[in-house]
Amino acid sequence: MAAPAELLLGWLRRQAPEAAMAWLDQALAGLRGGAGDGKLFLAIGLVPRRLGKDDLSLTEADLRDADAARSGWRPAGWSVDQAGRLVLLLNAAPGERFAGLLDQLCRTGDVGELVTFYRGLPLYPRPETLVARAREGVRTNMKAVFEAVAHDNPYPAEQFDEEAWNQMVVKALFIGAGLDRIQGLDRRRNADLARMLCDYAHERWAAHRTVAPELWRCVGPFADRDSLVDLGKVLANGNREERRGAALALAECPRPEARQLLETAPELASAIRQGRLRWNDTVIRAAQ
Repeated sequence: MAAPAELLLGWLRRQAPEAAMAWLDQALAGLRGGAGDGKLFLAIGLVPRRLGKDDLSLTEADLRDADAARSGWRPAGWSVDQAGRLVLLLNAAPGERFAGLLDQLCRTGDVGELVTFYRGLPLYPRPETLVARAREGVRTNMKAVFEAVAHDNPYPAEQFDEEAWNQMVVKALFIGAGLDRIQGLDRRRNADLARMLCDYAHERWAAHRTVAPELWRCVGPFADRDSLVDLGKVLANGNREERRGAALALAECPRPEARQLLETAPELASAIRQGRLRWNDTVIRAAQ
């Protein structure tokens, strides 16, 4: 099985011009020969000019290879320059130096570079040493950088503790990033997160703002009496998508009262039982 760096390099060879790959091969040879960090920083800065910024052309087989090489790795939507920069970074430093090197790059990187570096989180050595850096990525006010950590990335679900995970999920809703592309969302749901999200929903309602229907996805399994009151109100008075979100949450709640509430919307209860109503593909996010 090819390693992620080998897959990235192979995809680039298939797409990039010969002259561009000659430059990349020369840069990689220098890094493997012990070139200093300055050479790496220079090469990373030159990648877009040398390789271009086209979308990385990947087939379904390529995506399967990516997931086989690193479970949860989803490079769909990546660009050529992102692949090139990560090839360089993955060949630059042994595991014990990697965290410090990544910190240096992130402190000086522009938005495009930061997106690349954070998308690479699942591919890096010694992932447990990168948690602080990943948490910096989800604290940012730059939505593209936040999504590079939170979306289509297995790292947070694997490495974040409950506090960091919960903060990331709440912030995703706050900035309109959405929950459907957060890997491990259902597995990492918890009672504290459910309470935080209900509080957030009440703040939105008090400000006469909408609540994204997908918020209830993390509430349903842990809904208490107060949460069920909220879900009942949404089910009775919400718009089409809000009612769908409330119904799906009620279907996941083990309390008998939840089942009784759900049956007050028999068309939604039936659609859930028949598999015609599910998260992700039928519940859209409310406008921010």
